[in-house]
Amino acid sequence: MTLKDIHNVYFIGVGGIGMSALARYFMFIGKHVAGYDKTKTPLTEALSEMGIHIHYNDDVASIDGRYMDPSNTLIVYTPAVPDCHTEYQYFLQYGFTVKKRSEVLGIITRDTFCFAVAGTHGKTTTSSILAHLLNEAGTPFTAFLGGISEDFDSNFLFKGTEYSVVEADEYDRSFLQLQPNVACITSMDADHLDIYGSNDELIRSFGEFADKLESGGKLYVRNGLPLQGITYGIDDDSDYCIGNPRVQEGGYIFDLVTPELTLTGVKFNKPGRHNLLNGLVAFAMATETGASPRLLADALQSFKGVQRRFSYKIKEDGFVFIDDYAHHPTEIDAVYHAISEMHPNKKVLAVFQPHLFTRTKDFADDFAKSLSQFNSIVLLDIYPAREEPIEGVTSSWLLNMIDNPMKKLVEKSKLIDEIKLQNPEVLVTMGAGDIGLEVSKIKKELEYAG
Repeated sequence: MTLKDIHNVYFIGVGGIGMSALARYFMFIGKHVAGYDKTKTPLTEALSEMGIHIHYNDDVASIDGRYMDPSNTLIVYTPAVPDCHTEYQYFLQYGFTVKKRSEVLGIITRDTFCFAVAGTHGKTTTSSILAHLLNEAGTPFTAFLGGISEDFDSNFLFKGTEYSVVEADEYDRSFLQLQPNVACITSMDADHLDIYGSNDELIRSFGEFADKLESGGKLYVRNGLPLQGITYGIDDDSDYCIGNPRVQEGGYIFDLVTPELTLTGVKFNKPGRHNLLNGLVAFAMATETGASPRLLADALQSFKGVQRRFSYKIKEDGFVFIDDYAHHPTEIDAVYHAISEMHPNKKVLAVFQPHLFTRTKDFADDFAKSLSQFNSIVLLDIYPAREEPIEGVTSSWLLNMIDNPMKKLVEKSKLIDEIKLQNPEVLVTMGAGDIGLEVSKIKKELEYAG
């Protein structure tokens, strides 16, 4: 089956951030699209408003008859769907073309000049910056993003088919389905050890991804990572380098050094050195289109950001509320350092919802160390996502490991009361679970209280 043969696309897990971008794509090119998801969310509601029929019970009888013809229907599923899923098993049994999200992404991008952003952290922000730069340069491209871009208010953008921008997801080795022309690797910290077993195996898989580059392709690598490529960094000897960065009005101003030229007075308004690096490699990749380096550097300043990536929800003189997707110790460290740089000497309350029992178990010591840096810490219960509980692995267990007397385990229903009680100068919420659904409630209550 080719994409031209497909009239209907049915998604199992349509509400996932990557899956929903694909669903938008197939709607955009005129296919009939429907799907299943476990729960209703703002993402599924947005898809429904586009005309995508979604149901929330795992029942073949709930699927519209249009999608029951295996000759012209493609089934797309996410690895988070368990093997025992009734609909998934039905489609396998009755001869449908059933493909993982990553396989479909590989097929769609194969005939384009593909930019792929890989790394255990920074994929979504980097790919969103890259999409913003290409858009500002008038480049014909399609982007599949792992978050909602605040520039486009979407995780999908269609401006043409010559180029594509995708996130190369290491989970379940999904990125090995891609064959990019230009790729970057932002980080290779240990993660997904339930899949890889060891950090060495994870690093080996990134090496396999690098080998997937098309002939003549280019690989950009953050300076210090154990892979060969064009390097990028801050105040070092990288091929692409940010020099002399200074904080200015909540953002940065710096020199941008490339192998050919140095651009001075470049501005970027997203806090955190990690975001500076994301912006730098997005710039470097965008130059591969032949766009003016000065135009691309100027466009960095107008990048608005990505929802839940160091997003300011309230920013007032006496109180700041930041929300971030951070769910790994390295990401929590990055958030801490960004807050310390942008809001020095402020009383900071960190609210963290651990994501996955396996990740909490594998990195408990590192989580405890990262969280201990904040003035005060509130933990929510572990968000299980696709996992079953692991005996002894709980938020209470993690809390006991945090070396800070100002720590507390709080029920989600009592979170706002606790925040008000602590009255911080800076509040940051972090996590990849459903804590994101609490953000608007927290913002509304704190704005009203103020």
